[in-house]
Amino acid sequence: MTGRFARDCLLAAGVTVATFAMLTTFLRFAAPVEGLSVDPARARVLVAVACVQALVLCLRRVRPRLCLGLVVALQVVVTAVVPSEATVRGVAPLVAAYTVGALFPARTALLLAGAAVVAEASGVIAVTAGVAPDILVAALGHLASGALSYLGAAFVGSYVATHRRYLELVRVRADDALRAHRDKVRAAIGAERARMARELHDVAAHHLSGMVVQAAAVERLIDRDPAAAKAGVVWIRGQGKETLDNLRLVVGVLRGRSVNGGGADSAGHDDDNAPVPGLVSLDDLVRTARDLGTSVEFVGEGPRREVSPIADVALYRMVQECLSNARQHAPGAPVRVELHFLPREVALRVSNEPATRAPEPGERTGGGVGLVGMRERAQLIGAQFAAGPTPTGGWSVTVMLPTGRDDAPAGSTATATKGEEPA
Repeated sequence: MTGRFARDCLLAAGVTVATFAMLTTFLRFAAPVEGLSVDPARARVLVAVACVQALVLCLRRVRPRLCLGLVVALQVVVTAVVPSEATVRGVAPLVAAYTVGALFPARTALLLAGAAVVAEASGVIAVTAGVAPDILVAALGHLASGALSYLGAAFVGSYVATHRRYLELVRVRADDALRAHRDKVRAAIGAERARMARELHDVAAHHLSGMVVQAAAVERLIDRDPAAAKAGVVWIRGQGKETLDNLRLVVGVLRGRSVNGGGADSAGHDDDNAPVPGLVSLDDLVRTARDLGTSVEFVGEGPRREVSPIADVALYRMVQECLSNARQHAPGAPVRVELHFLPREVALRVSNEPATRAPEPGERTGGGVGLVGMRERAQLIGAQFAAGPTPTGGWSVTVMLPTGRDDAPAGSTATATKGEEPA
């Protein structure tokens, strides 16, 4: 029996048994000791009415108002049956008033309990008007007894209900906080996965696009110039090794440790000491692009100074992505990389002219996330980002990184023109 009415019926049965036992014991043993004489017929009526009053509790939650009214009415009968010098009040009135306090708002519960007090006192006075020696004293006594029983029980029920609602609210808020925390964790995991995808895209797209271009050249030279084709294969092998090293670096950072557990790799390189690419590596990046046949002009201006590590890596990756995009989408077009260390900001601009030829089959390897990744990198470091076509039909990317003040120079940049090695 799991329903609300079924559980109340079990409660009513238990209270009935307890009431029968207490009244029988009182009438048989306690009453004679106290000098109270109750007629056997009246005693049987008293026990029957009190038991019926207890059985009414099966309605306490399905019909709480009706239950309280029946309990009050039967309490009037109980009071009329017992001698005037005795007062008998069972458990049923307390349970009914407690239930009203637990189910209704506090104000409504107190009004119902007050009405029960007045109704019971009025009924008792009406049925005992000719028996009670002092009607005023009897009325005050019944009012005090009823108020203590009904109002006290209703107040306790209201307090318990309020405490339960508070605990439920705490539980709901805890569930909401846990759900919000889980959503935040999932969002952080999603953002981290996006950063991983962008980082791997930057590394793979830069090197693999160059390897595709070089492989196409080797394919054309393999019959005409085997020596040049062999040199191209050696370059591809070197780029493949560099790609693996960079991917190993990225994956090692994401895993929080080096791939080989902090030891040296098969070539004797210490993974823990692998350099993180930054602006100081732009020379090698430009040189690699030139080896792939891209005409790159590098221009540096102003005394070089250090930027935050995350900005250093972000700017390097943006240049890397721009060179890859130019090689894939504007093959043969000259590219200009400008890095200006201004008094209160660092300005990076990479621009290319229109393509001089159509991309060869298999030459485009972009995944379509390059611009999105660059824009999010710029947002991450607090830089202004702009990308779009140039008046001549090419493409340019501009990044303005505020530095706040002109830091002490950490070196200087040199200017290199097309075909020259940058300093």
